[in-house]
Amino acid sequence: MVEAVEAEEAVDRAFAAALYTEGDAGLDTGASLLAAAPDADGELALRGREFVRRAWERGWQPADVVRIVRRDLDEPQVRILSTLVRAELARYERLPARWQEQVDELPGEAWRADRFSYATAVLELYRLLLRLPAIEPVGPVPGASPIGPPVHGEPKMLARIRALLAKAEATGFPEEAEALSAKAQELMARHSVDEALLAGRGPGGEVPGACRIGVDAPYETAKAILLDAVAGANHCRAVWSSELGFSTVVGFEGDLEAVELLYTSLLVQGTAAMTRAEAAQRAGGRKRTKTFRQSFLLAYAGRLGDLLAATARHVEEEFGGDLLPVLATRAVAVAGRAEEMFPKTVKTRVRGATDEDGWTHGRAAADRAHRGGKQKLSPSGD
Repeated sequence: MVEAVEAEEAVDRAFAAALYTEGDAGLDTGASLLAAAPDADGELALRGREFVRRAWERGWQPADVVRIVRRDLDEPQVRILSTLVRAELARYERLPARWQEQVDELPGEAWRADRFSYATAVLELYRLLLRLPAIEPVGPVPGASPIGPPVHGEPKMLARIRALLAKAEATGFPEEAEALSAKAQELMARHSVDEALLAGRGPGGEVPGACRIGVDAPYETAKAILLDAVAGANHCRAVWSSELGFSTVVGFEGDLEAVELLYTSLLVQGTAAMTRAEAAQRAGGRKRTKTFRQSFLLAYAGRLGDLLAATARHVEEEFGGDLLPVLATRAVAVAGRAEEMFPKTVKTRVRGATDEDGWTHGRAAADRAHRGGKQKLSPSGD
């Protein structure tokens, strides 16, 4: 009992010095107190798990916290956080949808260092966790009753789309990547329509959900525009929180899955195309790479938005007038959910592209990523 009290006192004193004061002056004091108190390690970990729980209660999910820790701190804190998250979530028999995937992507190895360095890193992490603002939740927290129908695994169509996009990202042949990506985009549009028609014939119990997708620097404005375009083409709404480094996408579950897949793949392909184009520019003696990249990605995002929307309209027209009332009903539901979650959104002024070569190459890359989208596929996608 005496040791437990001493451990709590050591942690309290360290926290008072490092977490509840302004500036970094107290970090060394707090770290010294913890380094000199090895018996306090267990209490320190328990306090960390409590900070993690508070983050869940304020709307954060594991991937969200990892993203902002990686942005504002460093890899040691990410590994400490991963250990805390796994320890905390091990208490629950069942995790909410999407959480297990996020946990599986956490770094696997714990971080080791001398006691003072480790204590400093822990205090820096805890200070960040303590100051996380409340954000709009996008699902239940561990231990809460699940919302919506249970998840029974990934639909076959999404699995097929995932495989096509993975091949498009991995191939070294641009023509093959273009064909694979284009087919995946049209299959995605068909999947969205099929899901809408199926829901329209059912009892009508499904409601829109939401997920968060990272939008990281650099060139985050262009990336947010690309994500907004992908979301819109898949009957979703995206709201960008620039200060927190993510967008919240609102939509029905099948469409959310499609948005995550397609955005990630198109961003990978666009970045690779930008790197190739930039290398060619440098080989010709060009040095202004930042403006080239910014203009490239803005053009890439804008052009793909037009092309994806055209593909979605093409697919929807094939299904005839019966589809329109269903899509209209779902669009109203998505818009209502987005406005409920974010009643005070503002439009962001986008700085225009200033590099003509970057703009031209970006639009060309978008056309290549989408090429073949007008090829006729059967309704089954074969």
